[in-house]
Amino acid sequence: MAPGLDPMEIALRDSEERIRGILHTAVEGIITIDELGIMESVNPAACKLFGYAEGEMVGRNVSMLMPQPFRSEHDHYLANYRRTGQGRIIGIGREVVGQRKNGTVFPMDLSVGEVRLAGERLFTGIVRDITERKRLEKEVLEIADREQRRIGQDLHDDLCQRLAGIGLMSEALEHNLSTHQAPEAIVAGRIAEKVRDAIEQTRTLARGLSPLETDRADLISALAELAVNTTEIFGVHCHFQAEQPPAIADPAISTHLYRIAQEAVSNAIRHGMARDILIFLDSADTEAILSIRDNGAGFAKPPESASKSRHGGMGLRIMKYRAGMIGGILETGTAEGGGVIVTCRFRPATAS
Repeated sequence: MAPGLDPMEIALRDSEERIRGILHTAVEGIITIDELGIMESVNPAACKLFGYAEGEMVGRNVSMLMPQPFRSEHDHYLANYRRTGQGRIIGIGREVVGQRKNGTVFPMDLSVGEVRLAGERLFTGIVRDITERKRLEKEVLEIADREQRRIGQDLHDDLCQRLAGIGLMSEALEHNLSTHQAPEAIVAGRIAEKVRDAIEQTRTLARGLSPLETDRADLISALAELAVNTTEIFGVHCHFQAEQPPAIADPAISTHLYRIAQEAVSNAIRHGMARDILIFLDSADTEAILSIRDNGAGFAKPPESASKSRHGGMGLRIMKYRAGMIGGILETGTAEGGGVIVTCRFRPATAS
């Protein structure tokens, strides 16, 4: 022990050195900010991730690491959290979008924790670039969508044609039997009728597997048809409402949104036993909203712990992946009056 140094001071310095060493070697970016959003410390991984030197980040508002419109909204978000104590990210974590010094944006996981030191409120954010993960997710979903379209095309072009041929043969058989006044003509007629029903059902399934035309991405028509088919097939009251639908030119975005609605409707019927479902599409300013609300059984447990029982686990994860693919956020909650509401918030102009 060096002469004149207090043991507590030595222990404190040693602890600080350990903490600095941990932060310096951490693989993920770590940023601390004060309650006004000013960065107090950043580790080398965070500097590398965003392309700034430490001196360019410390002392500046953390919103500089966000693209618009999040940059403009951040101070308001912090102020609202200080006033209400309710946060959308703090203590929860979620996927967000970051912006590097060169202006490029990228998806990242952000986990934020809160601590009070010497009467001051500090926030620690851990960030991780998930560009590669999102690329793989997108690839998997695109493969799944292509396979669904292929199956839908096969159903329409192959199976429907085969059934149509069987139907014509059945009708011919019915005619011949009727000509000879054979009692089996009634059975042949019923077979022909059943085949016609099967053809219509197969065409409906084919449209469900490939609902959008890739040359114009007619999301509104597809969602309206989804509501009509759901009502006819399952005998529930499903309706579609679009007040100010967003302009979406990219077929991939429309396909992701349609699949989210399709999965949510399926969950409402299979798991929630819903009798009334509303599919709603709207936009306001830079944000668009797709929501699916039902009057079913709702969550037996809180929404965050009920994903497997109410949404089938994998279905909910796929919906979240699809929302992430278009730069959106998927939320599930209890609808007013009971049931479940699934909401996808996204920005059509920035989705990709």
